[in-house]
Amino acid sequence: MNQALNTPDDYERLERLNMIRDSAAAVVPRDGDLSRIRALRFTAPHALRGPWQALCEQGWTGLSLAEARGGSGLGQAESIALLEELGRGLAPEPLIDATLAAALLPADLLAAQLSGTHLTLPAGLHQRASVQYRDSTVSGELHDVALGACADAFVLNTDHGLALVDVRAGGVEIQQAATQDGGHSARLKFTQAPGRLLDMSAATLQQALDQATLGTAAYLLGCMQGAFERTLDYLKVRRQFGHAIGSFQALQHRCVDLILQIELSRAIITQAAVRIDEGIAADARQRQVSAAKLRSSRAALQVCREAIQLHGAIGYTDEADIGLFLRKALVLINSGGTLEQHQARYIHQVFAEVQA
Repeated sequence: MNQALNTPDDYERLERLNMIRDSAAAVVPRDGDLSRIRALRFTAPHALRGPWQALCEQGWTGLSLAEARGGSGLGQAESIALLEELGRGLAPEPLIDATLAAALLPADLLAAQLSGTHLTLPAGLHQRASVQYRDSTVSGELHDVALGACADAFVLNTDHGLALVDVRAGGVEIQQAATQDGGHSARLKFTQAPGRLLDMSAATLQQALDQATLGTAAYLLGCMQGAFERTLDYLKVRRQFGHAIGSFQALQHRCVDLILQIELSRAIITQAAVRIDEGIAADARQRQVSAAKLRSSRAALQVCREAIQLHGAIGYTDEADIGLFLRKALVLINSGGTLEQHQARYIHQVFAEVQA
């Protein structure tokens, strides 16, 4: 959080943010080692269970959840600090989606979600309802559900509101397809699957969706930061004509451009988190979140692509870790809504404010 520190509360929060970033070292090694990430690429869904359990033991799933509901009661500033660190190390665990689901679950199911013993994931919440709810059953199909084969249950949008469907109750068919970041997306087919309607207001759902989208922007920020740091190290050791190529002025100028993209993204994401923690109105929150998602998505694509180019020919090989950052960015840029959707929402909110 790039803010002036004026009060003891500011210093306390900065210390808390630093502690959260340090705690991420259990998942994201400080030396940039991606061997764990490579080992988990394109593996069976159950391979994530062990790492996911360890992550939940840190209390991260309930980081921003109210203390009365079993969470830590922290703000968006703490959440984005954690997700930036996880993005720097390309952590594959579904923390953003699981946190979103936790915000929507009833109290009797929440403890299992927070502990990691039961994983509920959102499905199709950013889309118009395409699933029907009839006589306590759910029927229909949903596509492109991230890591859907890992889930024990789904929170999904139906024509009667949000519904919870347990995979083990039957009537759920899951087909998975590999994604280029080493994970998978799932196609879900519900055939009169037993479902439970959730009592959730539209405002509460939208707030949870916006916070998840901001979390994705923070993860993308970490992704581009990790790609840049790795590239900077490479430029210092790769030599041509007897000199480290990082000493070449043309490459230095390109690195400065990448730093600007990263810091502009950081500024707008931090501003959105601070304003949300201050309790801004829903329309202002949506505008801030869409701006952050647009900026981080476009910047992540630029930074990760440039990072590969700066590595030269080796950067285009699968053996080079730098390519993993672009693969992750390409998978995440449409998570939480496409760039076109967020651009339209941002423009709509700006016009609405001008006309008010």
